[in-house]
Amino acid sequence: MTAFLLTFNLVGTFVFAIEGTAAEVLRRIDLLALLLTLDLLGTFVFALSGATAGVIHRLDLFGVLVLSFISSTAGGITRDVLLGAVPPQAISDWRYFGVSLLAGLIAFFFSPRIVRLRSAVLMFDGAGLALFAVSGTQKALAYGLHPVMAALLGMLTGIGGGVARDLLINEVPTVLRTDLYAVAALAGAIVIVIGRMFNFAPDATAVIGAALCFGIRLCAIYYKWQFPKARPFSQSKGGAEKLEDNQD
Repeated sequence: MTAFLLTFNLVGTFVFAIEGTAAEVLRRIDLLALLLTLDLLGTFVFALSGATAGVIHRLDLFGVLVLSFISSTAGGITRDVLLGAVPPQAISDWRYFGVSLLAGLIAFFFSPRIVRLRSAVLMFDGAGLALFAVSGTQKALAYGLHPVMAALLGMLTGIGGGVARDLLINEVPTVLRTDLYAVAALAGAIVIVIGRMFNFAPDATAVIGAALCFGIRLCAIYYKWQFPKARPFSQSKGGAEKLEDNQD
């Protein structure tokens, strides 16, 4: 009887261990699927942003496609390199190139309709910012980064594509000169970190984080939320006199 109970307990323990392992595997599979989905969605909308900017600047088809690809993958590549996830997924997985190519072709051949949309580039850029900030933070947490550094890396993932796009079209990056941008990405990233700390469902926190980031970005655009801008020294009060004194 004792041997039977011992055998029963061992079998029960083994079954529970298998169930726990299976649940953990399924949870990780769901998280990987969510990360891939967010990454591909972010790639598509950032590619539209870059391609639309290329159309507005009258680039040819090749130029539009190059801008589309770089705009949509720069943030993710930077994230993966910093995490040590090499080669970066945007290069090793053909779907990223395919999605950016599709978005570039759509923007090029349907440019009259897209460009007519008011602030089309800003809208696509805001959506890409939100999706990449969320996916970047989740991937950083999955790789075991400290929550603070994961949030910062999520922000960097979000702003990377916009910075690359603006530099290629010879403009000062949006993150340095305009309404709240990086702050919006950081807000979305912080939501993901908080959700992870309290074991909230990853899907729900992803939706909330992306919505918060996109909402802040849109409000910043339409209500002109900005940090104080630097003024030339000569335009400040008494600046002209001070400038003349320094020259003397």
